[in-house]
Amino acid sequence: MGKYVAIYLRVSTAVQETKSQEPDLERWADAQDLPVVYYRDKASGKSMDRPAWSKLEAAIRQGRVSAVVVWRIDRLGRTAKGLTALFDELRERKVNLVSLKDGLDLSTPAGRLMANVLASVAQYETEVRGERVAAGQAKAKAQGKRWGGSLPGVRKRVTDTQLKAIKAMRKDGEQITAIAAAVGLSRPTIYSVLKA
Repeated sequence: MGKYVAIYLRVSTAVQETKSQEPDLERWADAQDLPVVYYRDKASGKSMDRPAWSKLEAAIRQGRVSAVVVWRIDRLGRTAKGLTALFDELRERKVNLVSLKDGLDLSTPAGRLMANVLASVAQYETEVRGERVAAGQAKAKAQGKRWGGSLPGVRKRVTDTQLKAIKAMRKDGEQITAIAAAVGLSRPTIYSVLKA
């Protein structure tokens, strides 16, 4: 395959779906002459270190991608620094960026200005959300409430199958995070099972 258009979809958590982003992107893709390749991630926007994004970045650096298309700019990331660096790299490599919902096209001067404004807005929203969470936690703590896990002495229900899998995976040297993901339990629960 020669040059192609990359369509990038991202949701923040494993339980979320990309279905809301797909119809607009598919309509856009149908109107293109170049082949289209989809990249999908289920990962936080706070980091640019994501599996599908890493593959897309490698393709961009190999000169295989003519444009990156997203539903909204915040699907690419949520830090102004990361997004601005990305915009610069795409421009240097002559790869266009199109954001359907933001009406953004990086190939125009107005699009480049708008991209930097949107990157700053995405970071602002992330910071404000973090401040609200911290304020809510401080208020709950002041009221004597607790959060995060079971009450002391109360163990989550872990099936025999999960128990065997946890112990076998740990014996094989698997990381706690990988074990938790594989058996569908939290890391604290995995730690408590391994301590028992």
